[in-house]
Amino acid sequence: MGDIPGDLKFLSSHEWVRVEPDGSVTIGISDHAQDLLGDIVFVELPDIGQSIDAETDAAIVESVKAASDVYSPISGEVTEINSILEDQPEIINSSPYEDGWFYKMMPSDLSETDNLLSPEDYSEVCED
Repeated sequence: MGDIPGDLKFLSSHEWVRVEPDGSVTIGISDHAQDLLGDIVFVELPDIGQSIDAETDAAIVESVKAASDVYSPISGEVTEINSILEDQPEIINSSPYEDGWFYKMMPSDLSETDNLLSPEDYSEVCED
């Protein structure tokens, strides 16, 4: 498994969240998740303006092996989607923490990130 950036928090279902300087958050799936999925061929992203509750499905990612729901680590309103993924979903395979992010949102309660896994705790989940 690749290095896990230290500024991320995780759900045990392999989604990550990064808190941005302006208080918004960026959300994607982990390197471990993209590795398990294999070659990603399609992504269905949420709509801008959509309100999403924590741990509910926010997106769908399809690979040559399977389709999987992507859950939102925290609650909030979608402010931006990574539209590049609509034409180039394979970016998730090569850059899951940088170029392959899924969407950004303004969280309703940023303290929800306190309930997420640290990079160290998440790496233990991946070893199980």
